[in-house]
Amino acid sequence: MSLPAFLHPNLAGVAAGDVISLTGPEGRHAVTVKRTAPGEQVLLIHSPGENAEAYFREHEGLYVEATVQETAGKDELIVRVDTVGQTPAPNPRVTVVQAIPKSERSELAIDLATQAGADEFIAWQSDRCIAKWDAKKAPKALQKWQAQAESAAKQSRRTRIPHVSGPLTTPQLVHYLQQSEKFDSTPLIYVLHEDAMDSIKSVKLVHDEPTSQADVVLLIGPEGGIGADELDALKAAGAHPVKLGPEVLRTASAGMVALAAIGVRTNRW
Repeated sequence: MSLPAFLHPNLAGVAAGDVISLTGPEGRHAVTVKRTAPGEQVLLIHSPGENAEAYFREHEGLYVEATVQETAGKDELIVRVDTVGQTPAPNPRVTVVQAIPKSERSELAIDLATQAGADEFIAWQSDRCIAKWDAKKAPKALQKWQAQAESAAKQSRRTRIPHVSGPLTTPQLVHYLQQSEKFDSTPLIYVLHEDAMDSIKSVKLVHDEPTSQADVVLLIGPEGGIGADELDALKAAGAHPVKLGPEVLRTASAGMVALAAIGVRTNRW
């Protein structure tokens, strides 16, 4: 049985034998809600919250297994670190560019794709998005996406928390895709499209060298679909249209299904 998991804001530099504490909302959840008691073992996952930019990549996958020493008040868990580990990056590493869904499906898209293994999310203000994130709304919306990614990762016992950024308009996304320095390797960019000729089961997902790290970028359009001009711009930036199957999936579930297909075709699963 897997250990109960909680998010910790800073595990960088922690070593076996160290005594550390977990406070705040996660500490309260451990102490008051879960009633975690001395002697129990827990899994602490490094999740930086507002310090995500500094954490991203360098400390992805950092975690500790620890034994509870004591609790203090209603929201402090004090543990002794048993082991420290860092889950390696999957190959390929998958960035999901998610067109912003309508409100009732927005966080569902992040939840499902996180469970299926997305490594990063970029919010995309596609031309046909019904939902619109203006400058005032975007920061709060991104916080909700990040919180949903953290919650889904914890629930599925993922030690690599996806980072959320954006939103990008289509011209901004095109510029982003053309910046190869943003990736560990030249990315393989696929845009999910119902009229695509190629299937995700047949396209390239890793580089020819078995040990070479690959980056896959999945572009998922909005409820209204991707317009012809928009698709042409994405193709000019290196995106290749692919389809998942004969059905047209909802934007909230397409990422999960695509990640599942990538998982069984590569060493991710």
